[in-house]
Parts: sequence; C-alpha cells; structure tokens
Amino acid sequence: MLVQLAIRDIVLIDRLDLAFDRGLSVLTGETGAGKSILLDAFALALGGRGDGGLVRHGEAQGQVTAVFEVPGEHPAWQAARGFDIAEDGALILRRVQHADGRTRAFVNDQPVSVQALRAIGAALVEIHGQHDDRALVDAATHRAILDVFGELQPEAAAVEAAHARLREARAALVRHRARVETARKEADFLRHAAEELEALNPEAGEEEALAERRQLMMQAEKVASDLNEAFDAVAGNASPVPVLSAAVRRLERRTQQAPSLVEPSVAALDAALVALDDARAALEEALRAAAFDPRELERVEERLFALRAAARKYDVPADDLAPLRQRFLADLAAIDAGEAELGRLTAAVDEASAVYRAAAARLSAGRAQAAALLEAAVNAELPPLKLERARFIARIDTDDSIEAAEGFDRLEFWVQTNPGTRPGPLMKVASGGELSRFMLALKVVLADKGSAPTLIFDEIDTGVGGAVADAIGQRLKRLAARVQVVAVTHAPQVAARAANHLLIAKEAATADKVATRVTPLAERMRQEEIARMLAGATITDEARAAAARLLETES
Repeated sequence: MLVQLAIRDIVLIDRLDLAFDRGLSVLTGETGAGKSILLDAFALALGGRGDGGLVRHGEAQGQVTAVFEVPGEHPAWQAARGFDIAEDGALILRRVQHADGRTRAFVNDQPVSVQALRAIGAALVEIHGQHDDRALVDAATHRAILDVFGELQPEAAAVEAAHARLREARAALVRHRARVETARKEADFLRHAAEELEALNPEAGEEEALAERRQLMMQAEKVASDLNEAFDAVAGNASPVPVLSAAVRRLERRTQQAPSLVEPSVAALDAALVALDDARAALEEALRAAAFDPRELERVEERLFALRAAARKYDVPADDLAPLRQRFLADLAAIDAGEAELGRLTAAVDEASAVYRAAAARLSAGRAQAAALLEAAVNAELPPLKLERARFIARIDTDDSIEAAEGFDRLEFWVQTNPGTRPGPLMKVASGGELSRFMLALKVVLADKGSAPTLIFDEIDTGVGGAVADAIGQRLKRLAARVQVVAVTHAPQVAARAANHLLIAKEAATADKVATRVTPLAERMRQEEIARMLAGATITDEARAAAARLLETES
C-alpha cells in the first residue's frame, strides 16, 4: 500500500509530505484548491506523462516520491525484479521533472526508464475517474480479469502451454517438410557428393597438418647440406673433440702441481666438450628429420591438393568437408525416411491440436460460467448506485477456428444503460458519471481478485447526491476493508465514511505566490469540513448538526 507521498515544486505545491494508512482516505476541498494537481503529481511518480509545465513557476525542477509497502511475492516486486531493482523492504518510486521537459525516473534510487516505472506503478496503483481510459475500461485486460475472477488461471496457463506445444509441433513439421522437399530436388547431387566425400574421407585439421608437412619437406633439401657440413665440423674428421679431450687429460695430470692455474681451464674445456656433444645430438636429430622419401612428398601433395579441390568445389573450408559429408548423408537419410517422419510429425501436430482444443474448450466453458457469476455480482451492485435500469454484460465471442494462446474467446465488458437501448462497450456507452459508478461496482466485486493494493477514485461521485452518494460511500468503505482506497470527493456522505480525512486548500506562500496545502483533519475539523460540503460557503448550525449525525452514523 501507499505509505508516503512527497511532492516538491509541482504547479502550486511547493513542499508537501503526506502519510497514508490502511482503509479509506478522502481528500476534500473547494474547487480549484489543487486536488487534481495532487493526483497529477502522483500519476507522474507512477510513470505518467511528463510535462515541463508541471514544474512550479520559477523553479528548475520538481520531484515526486511515492513509498509503498508490499509483500515480496506481490506482482509489483516481480516486475521490479525484472528490471534488476534491489529489494530492501519498501518500493520507492521517484520522478524528477525538469522545467525544460526532461524527466528522470528512479526506483529504490536506481535509475530506470519511464516504461519500467510505469510497469511497476501499474502493479501498485489503479486510478479510476470519469473519462478514465485505463484499468478496467481497457478491453485488452478484460479476459485476464475474468480469468482471475473465475479462478481460471491454471486452465488459462494450460491453454497457453498447449498452444506453445502446438506451435512448436507445427513449426517442426514445416521445417522438416521444407528440408525434405529441398533434399528431393537435390537427391542425385547429394548421392554423388556424399560418395565422393566418403571416398575422400576428410578429417578436421588435416589440411593444415599436410601443408606444414609439405613445407617442411620442401625446405629440408636446402637445409640438409648445411646441416651435414655443421655435423662434420662438430663430429667428423675435423672435429676438435679429440684434441680438446687430450688437452683436458694432460691438464688434469698437472692439477696437483698448480691447481689454481689448471682447474678453471679444465672446467672451461669440460663445458666446451659438453656443449659440442649437445650440438652433435641436435644436429643428428635435425638430419634425421630432414631425411625423407621423395615419394612421401608426392603422396602428401596429392592428398593436400585433393582436399583443396573438394573444398573449392563445395565452397567450404577444407575443415568443413567432414561435417558437410555428414549433412549430405543426413539429407539423403531424410529423403529415405522423409515420408515416415512427415507422418510422425503430422500425427504430433494432430495430437497437440487435440490437446489444445480440449484445454481451450474447458477454458471457454469455465469462462462462460465465470461471466454469468460476474454479471450477477456486478448487476447486484448497480441499483443503489442509481443504475437500477442498467445492465452489465461480460460479452464473450467464442470462435473455435481461432487458435490463440489465450484460447477461443474474445471478451469485452459491455453495458446497457436502459432497457431497450443497444448494449455496447463500457467505454463507449456509459457517460462519465455512469462509467465511474460501473467501475466502482466492478472493483467492489473484484477487490479480492488480484486488485492493485492501492485504488484511487477521482470524483466518482460527481453529479450525484443523497442516496446514491451514500451508496458510493458504503461501497468505498467495503472496498477499503480489503485494499487501500484514496478518494477525491465532493460528497459529504463519502467523506463521513473515511478513516483518514485530508483537506486540500490554497494559501499564500509569499506575498506574490500561493501554494496548495494538505491538512489531516481531526474529528472536530472533519465535522466543520463536512458541514461546509453540505452547506457551501456559509456554514450553518443545521449543517454542523447534519455533519455530526453523518459522522456519528459512521463511527
């Protein structure tokens, strides 16, 4: 529910901090006091359309912050988590409106898009008023509302899942049929190509290995003579090893006579002999590697050129020849087994269609029952709202030739305002005042069925009084027992039923500026405000007495 609303520099509001509680809260005040400004500011925090004209004159920016407390499993938190909003207990929606028209949006102090703010706000608050084109009057939501009312969400989910399986089965059939048709046209080519690649038997990485081997063998002949010459110098007849070895032996015999002179030289000569032996071993290994059979070069080149020719022929890298062979073989297998697979996939589509149609039929039957119950419940609420001659209709058009994820049904809420008149869509047929009362009746019936935790009613009692206003007040109070309700009202019968009463008024902020102020009213001040609502500008003792009776009746 909404617990706090803070507004800074929006139109006539310079600074306003409001606390809200459970139950029914009403906002009253004279015309022009700023009730609409307050709602416009609140709508801004919920992702409503921004406008630089909302910023208080002379200020660079305005700001609205709304704080909500909702349980972690609430759809608002689910929406917030979808936008990576950190969960820390409360949901804090903030909107900054600049005078140049730019806006910034935040949720729990994380920057978000206005679309994200609007999605989260829609799960937290519903605003209903005359000429409102949101919430329940949006025909796109009516089917889902009926499903929630009739507790048909499992059936609707089953239809959606069955539709997804049917769609996938059909897509698989279409893909396979296209593949088989293409393969049939290329059957001769596929067989020849598969046989050719089968005979070639290419392997991944083979081209690179052959190219490296060929390059090595081509260079080996040029390098071999130099390697032989180096080997002769190290290990042949001209090798210094025998001379150095003899020198080491002679010096070793002189070690005792002059160790400090001989030992360093012996160590250096030993190191030279070791290095020469390492060089000999390396040269031997190089000579072995350079030795090859000329016929091997021919075999390597023949294989390499065959791979490259096949790669050019089939316009693929040589490493892709092996997967290409498998694809050709699979296409040939698809041709051979195509009819059987087509039959299996066709049967799968038929089975998925039967499952979908059965689930959709069950859902349609459930919707028909739920629609009758919804109509009866809403119509029972209409007479006290001075809509006793009106009729609410949950119109369902069922077409089982349509296979949609939502089932066979199109649904829209219709009304008939008087007997003998043509029923029509709620938004088109009902007048502003009638629309508000239809909305109230619907919300009373649907309050326990997935309603937003906070409902705002903007002057839904306009143009009515007496018993009708009293009936509106009764229903708002009933509704407030289940969800938080905030009502902007001119009806004393509604105001008297509030648990929280806020008075909106304009007063001078400075010598040349006025500001909207909101004051929570205690019991005595409530009586005075309700008396004003009853009597007008001049409050009489009779009005005060009538206000006291209203408050006493509702206490």
